[in-house]
Amino acid sequence: MTKKLSIIASGLLISSTMAFGADSIDEAFKNGSVSGTLTAYGISTDTGVGSTDPDSDTGYATAALSYKTGTYNGLSAGLSYIAGHAMADGSLTNSSLMTEAYLAYSIEGASLSIGRQAIDLEWLGDYNESVVASITAIPNTEITIAYTNEQAAADEDEIGEFSSVNGNEGLYVVDAKITGVEGLELNPYYYSSKDLADYYGLKASFSTDMIGITAQYAASSEDTQEDGSIGHIELSGSFEGLSVAAGYIKTDKDVGVGSIDDFGDNISPFDNGANTYATDAKTVYGSIGYSIAGLDLGVLYGTTDFGTNSEETELNVSAGYSFTESLTLGLLYVDYDLDGSTASDFDSYSATLAYSF
Repeated sequence: MTKKLSIIASGLLISSTMAFGADSIDEAFKNGSVSGTLTAYGISTDTGVGSTDPDSDTGYATAALSYKTGTYNGLSAGLSYIAGHAMADGSLTNSSLMTEAYLAYSIEGASLSIGRQAIDLEWLGDYNESVVASITAIPNTEITIAYTNEQAAADEDEIGEFSSVNGNEGLYVVDAKITGVEGLELNPYYYSSKDLADYYGLKASFSTDMIGITAQYAASSEDTQEDGSIGHIELSGSFEGLSVAAGYIKTDKDVGVGSIDDFGDNISPFDNGANTYATDAKTVYGSIGYSIAGLDLGVLYGTTDFGTNSEETELNVSAGYSFTESLTLGLLYVDYDLDGSTASDFDSYSATLAYSF
């Protein structure tokens, strides 16, 4: 199964070209769109006393390019590619990767895409060799049904390789978003991977112009270990460019989240958050942000008690500025401390300059 989805997608694209005729396909390709990002990223890390990792200064330059055809009779296709170069102490698993190569078909109320594509669900992220169906025929409801058997991460400081999801077993997902009540979204979901685990959960979000609350609970039925679970609640508010949030995260006292976060996650707010999903982890965090004239400032601080008498704290300070709609600069400072282990402590300073077109 490891390569079959890409082969199927390519075969469908070729057969659709034959079925619809060159003139129609030519027009679809001519009406396509090209987008991309050029990124320069640098990070300097100061490690704690006793660390086996030395201080480092690392830089990466990456270029990402995407092309999506126009649509003809509901059919479209897309390709995305990223290439990068590591400087100083940096390294990339791959210097380049085809992140997306998919064929999509859409009709009123439903769509289907096959091949390599980006997925962003509660516990499934990055790029996936997958089949994804989206159903919107039910009022105020969007249902996503997906299967993935390979996954890879790729961004400004990482270009990985596609690798199998739970061997050759893959992962099945059913995810629903229900918005029948103004301001309220309910997101029940179910994940299943043979001989690994089943995950299920519910996320509820309510927001008005000034305040918001999010609550979530997820649990796993594991095949090879004890069952895991995680609960999360966050209160947030915003007013004239100022935003604040406070949250609490709690995992199972015996096994943490189990394997729930094996294929992606969206709960942890931290840049590092090494033990947010660890056994018996209790995380409290707060953040404040302010935006004015293209400048975004943010501070996030949190502490996690986990395991037996272990504690970590993390401070993230960020700044972002938009020179134009296409050119942006992002700065991030991270201060991570693990109680009783200076070898795991570190401070990092990073900058990302990106031009998008």
